[in-house]
Amino acid sequence: MKIIALEEHLVTPALADAWHAQPSGDDGQAEAEFGSGPFDAQLLDLGPARLDAMDHQGVDKQVLSVTQPGVQSLAPGLAVPMARAANDLIAATVAACPSRFEGFATLPTPDPEASARELHRAVEELGLKGAMVFGRTGDKNADHPHHEPLWAAASVLRAPIYLHPQRPQAAVRDAYYSGFGTQGDAMLSSGLIGWHYETGMQLLRMILGGVFDRNPGLQVIVGHWGELVLYWESRFTMMQKRGHFPGKLIIEYLREHVSFTGSGDTSDRCLAWTKELVGVDRILYATDYPFIDTGGGLARSFLLSANLTAQEKHAVAHANWERLTAHLR
Repeated sequence: MKIIALEEHLVTPALADAWHAQPSGDDGQAEAEFGSGPFDAQLLDLGPARLDAMDHQGVDKQVLSVTQPGVQSLAPGLAVPMARAANDLIAATVAACPSRFEGFATLPTPDPEASARELHRAVEELGLKGAMVFGRTGDKNADHPHHEPLWAAASVLRAPIYLHPQRPQAAVRDAYYSGFGTQGDAMLSSGLIGWHYETGMQLLRMILGGVFDRNPGLQVIVGHWGELVLYWESRFTMMQKRGHFPGKLIIEYLREHVSFTGSGDTSDRCLAWTKELVGVDRILYATDYPFIDTGGGLARSFLLSANLTAQEKHAVAHANWERLTAHLR
């Protein structure tokens, strides 16, 4: 069974330098520990060590992506060339080892028109399979008109966009995620819960703000088994039927425009819930390399032991992704 994993991260040295050159406290600043953290070597490596780690996981192919916040926290004049350079590197890595790698573009969303142009270049010239973006840009949520050129380009290209978490804005962090010390606040506002509320809200805003209605070809991917959104489906439906946000139900958009991964969370319960709500054809695979440890063959054994038919396992492992991107090959 071939396994293609979609949320598999990297960092370029130039981008790491650009993050650290930003003023302290910028909302989109990368994790402060980069440069002395436990994942630096894995994020920077695009060679044999990464391939060895994939073999240890049981992953056949990674779809490479720049980790959060990409270039979205940079000034437009810097974000554009940094995105191009990162995408050129990803494309070169894929070209050198196409049996093991594909790639997502990173996009300079601070410049919306340049972001759309870069998506076209990445897909049509570099052969990348869509892009990874990190929700809002600054204080502009994903449904803000600022982002419309990007969503329009993705719709025309039918290039999937992976909507990845980033930290909530500083005001949100201060209001909801503070009071537990520096490390506690950082964890609460990020991997423990803050990232997931942030990304789930961006997805909901896209739905309720009409982004998919205006761009019917747009397909997005979210991780962590739906960034909390799937677990409130019954509540959403009840409130919409009372007349709040009339029109198509949120669950319809989730089933028509969104695919879901577990981001390295090997939970049988979450897999079953996602399948029940949106169907197995909407489930893709990801390990969140290198941040989640699915070594020792866990990435593969989770799928092999899942309560799915053989056909469903192959769909999740690779066939759904190949179908979603077949027109881009």
